[in-house]
Amino acid sequence: MKIIDVRSLPIPDIKVVRFARFRDDRGYFTEPWRRSDVENDPATGFLNGLSFPQSNESYSRANVIRGLHFQWNPFMGKLVRTVSGRMVDLALDIRLASPTFGKILAYDMPSSPAEESSEWIWVPPGFAHGNFFTEETIIEYLCTGEYSPGCEAAVSPLAADIDWTLCDTELRHEFHEVVQGGPTISDKDRDAGSLSSWESDHRSNNFLYPDLSTDAA
Repeated sequence: MKIIDVRSLPIPDIKVVRFARFRDDRGYFTEPWRRSDVENDPATGFLNGLSFPQSNESYSRANVIRGLHFQWNPFMGKLVRTVSGRMVDLALDIRLASPTFGKILAYDMPSSPAEESSEWIWVPPGFAHGNFFTEETIIEYLCTGEYSPGCEAAVSPLAADIDWTLCDTELRHEFHEVVQGGPTISDKDRDAGSLSSWESDHRSNNFLYPDLSTDAA
């Protein structure tokens, strides 16, 4: 895994790791993940000590919205990449007392075979995760915890009380265009409820800041 660079998004706990593809006239080869490279690179220290016991793959059609999901017992951090197509990833801070509580980020992650590199986005515990798609897309994500159906919840991505002020304005506009055009979204996600309803739920006390900072994750 040749790590090119690592950067923080406007909520610094959310990281983007860019890694190289090796191209020739046949196509390309890449190592999306190699533990030793991550452990030996000081820029990826936020991933040290983590294991990924579950890997998921998801296919979505254009105008699909998924999320915003989170889990506890065990907590689930996610390392997510686009295999093909275009994903716009969404991460909502649900850590009680966090200075960015209730704020959401969107990050554009298209993937084309012609590109010289690809990216992972790291969404640690304490964030509700989702995405939307403007074309047919396959994504993969590595999870720090196995799925626990009795300990999961969600905030609807359509909730009116989500704060989009830190979000890229063009991506925010694209999201609302998908919403206005009639997205494909599960009833469970659409009806998941507002941020304030989750905040008043006693289970929200599982997500406290700074207990769920990157260093603690």
